[in-house]
Amino acid sequence: MQGIFEDTATAFSLKSDSELERAFFLFKLIANEPLVKIGTAMTNFAIKARLPVDGLIRATVFDHFCGGVSEEDCLLVVDRMWHKGVASVLDYSVEGKDTEDPLDNALAKVLKILDFVKEKEAIPFAVFKPTGYGRLSLFKKIGENKPLNNKEKAEWDRVVHRFDITCKKAHDLQVSLLVDAEESWMQKAADDLVEEMMRRYNREHTIVYNTLQLYRWDRLDYLKKLQAAALKDKFKIGIKAVRGAYMEKENERAKEKGYPTPICNSKKATDDNYDISISYIVDNLEQISLFLGTHNELSTYKLIDIMKERAIKPDDKRIWFGQLYGMSDHISFNLAARGYNVAKYLPFGPVKDVMPYLIRRAEENTSVAGQTNRELELLKKERKRRKI
Repeated sequence: MQGIFEDTATAFSLKSDSELERAFFLFKLIANEPLVKIGTAMTNFAIKARLPVDGLIRATVFDHFCGGVSEEDCLLVVDRMWHKGVASVLDYSVEGKDTEDPLDNALAKVLKILDFVKEKEAIPFAVFKPTGYGRLSLFKKIGENKPLNNKEKAEWDRVVHRFDITCKKAHDLQVSLLVDAEESWMQKAADDLVEEMMRRYNREHTIVYNTLQLYRWDRLDYLKKLQAAALKDKFKIGIKAVRGAYMEKENERAKEKGYPTPICNSKKATDDNYDISISYIVDNLEQISLFLGTHNELSTYKLIDIMKERAIKPDDKRIWFGQLYGMSDHISFNLAARGYNVAKYLPFGPVKDVMPYLIRRAEENTSVAGQTNRELELLKKERKRRKI
């Protein structure tokens, strides 16, 4: 099995020569940190100044990392990937707001996606962010057990209602629902709320998935406690396992406020925590379903090896592999070609509203040099194979 991710013909089979060249250009750009900073500043300025840059953004970075501006707009990408055995997770990537109207808009959008998803075998999951449904500061206050005033209590009731109506609809339609993780200081309230949704809607099938950020050293203990509760109260657990996306922010806040950082103290400790947690989940597969959200080849190989050791079939519906659209095609398409369950997170939304997501994606890739260099290495290999 080792070496399957070197197969660039399979990895980039959906990309035309011009799309391959665009990907190569974008990752070369992302590899240059000063250029990313300049490009980010210029893009932010252009959008705030209402300059007509949507077309340029759409033709370059947007179309590489996003499926389209609407659900319908994504269908071409969804169907093309499904033809190669890769499913899609439609991710409405408009960042959470601090006022109520956008929160209700986000709810309406996710409910619409659930109806849309039900009709497409190629889209087995829906997804939402907790701060799409409620203010981050409210989650934080509840997680710290601080008393709420009457207005905040009513507001929290609306947040709970948004979660419940979404999870109930997913349950009724039998569509799995991924709930993303965010900053540690809001996560306790989100964890408790998602656990309550699992109790209600994961009785017979795994519908609701919480996200574990395994760069946090406390997450395996959290998972073990969740499993003990699930065994006692007879519900199933869904887990999306990621390393995490807020490391610098987490470490800075911990230092500023004088508490121990929730982040593992080294890359190796994070990797070990990730792999131990994955083994634990697979050891308890009767009760815990896994969505492995990673671009890390070694972690992917390790899960494949565990599945082989335990004679778990590649297409066992309790295990999915997931990557972001526009990245790690060498993992996604090579796994799918060998019969594994694979889904790409497919962000979409109006160009200007999705820009914060795209900027974060560029900055994350810049900070993970190994990831960007690996993408470039494989794109170079495929360009050479095609003699471009």
